[in-house]
Amino acid sequence: MCSSQQTSVDESCSITYPREIHVQRTPAEQRGQIRLTCNSSCFLTEPLISFVWYENRKTTVQEEKQILVSSSQTDSFSCAVKGLEDLRSADVCVSDDSCWSLNYVHSRICALEGSSVNISSKYSHPDYEQIQSKCWYKFKGNAEEEAEQLTEDADHVEYDDIMKNQHILRLKKLKRDDSAEYRFTITTEYEEVIESDFLGVTLIVTELRVKMSPSAVVTEGQRVTLTCSTSCPLTDNTNYIWYLNSRPLTPRENQNKHLILDPVSRENAGSYSCAVKTNKDISSAPKTLTVQSITGSRTRAPAGVSAALLVLLLFTVFCLIR
Repeated sequence: MCSSQQTSVDESCSITYPREIHVQRTPAEQRGQIRLTCNSSCFLTEPLISFVWYENRKTTVQEEKQILVSSSQTDSFSCAVKGLEDLRSADVCVSDDSCWSLNYVHSRICALEGSSVNISSKYSHPDYEQIQSKCWYKFKGNAEEEAEQLTEDADHVEYDDIMKNQHILRLKKLKRDDSAEYRFTITTEYEEVIESDFLGVTLIVTELRVKMSPSAVVTEGQRVTLTCSTSCPLTDNTNYIWYLNSRPLTPRENQNKHLILDPVSRENAGSYSCAVKTNKDISSAPKTLTVQSITGSRTRAPAGVSAALLVLLLFTVFCLIR
């Protein structure tokens, strides 16, 4: 039941990768009007750029960077760069919070398998509208019929509806199958469903893996880089813990996803694993680093030669006994 990526500076300022889109409200010269501007974290100055404007989550015909609307409107507006509609701004109410708006705190989340995660939505609605229920849906594919309504389950799914105009979906003991898109929906007393017509929150569940470069078998004196790898980027301030033969390496502070052994020695050989500091109980599978000695590495003799030497040795011993 329902409850009652690292990029360079040039890339981050490119039309092909606008990192953030938002709507700015400013007073217009004409009385009774508001100017809405579609802004990006980049300086979009190319004259051929077009924009997509949404009114109450429906596409409009306006394609300019700025539009004028009546200050008395009780509608929400959002925008996107044409051709990049997946990156859309948050809904903005023209007249304070007297309209329907639905936004997500984070559009993409990377989380560790076995951990817990909060997926948050923020919304507003007119005072005269009464909300009957709030639900979350899970989408594994693009088709609407593939949506799964999430019901509360103490072991895995929780709804947090304590804060005003904010609803949180909490997923616990994450599994790889939890990787999906999640959308929040609201039903009013008139049975109208207010939901996102756009992408919701994409959750990617990842495991930790130890990768070794140049390989897991090296010669002493080489430079070896161990990486605590994930299939999606965790937050930049993530702290890691490295283990050698199940014991944490020292110092434990300020360890990052890369562990560099330069030069590597035979004492560094062993079984390595890693974990995130906030989830110490969730660690990677161990991976063995083998370090060969420079002086001890010799080419093995062919099997036929080894057998002949063994026969000769036995014959010599036999002769000595006689």
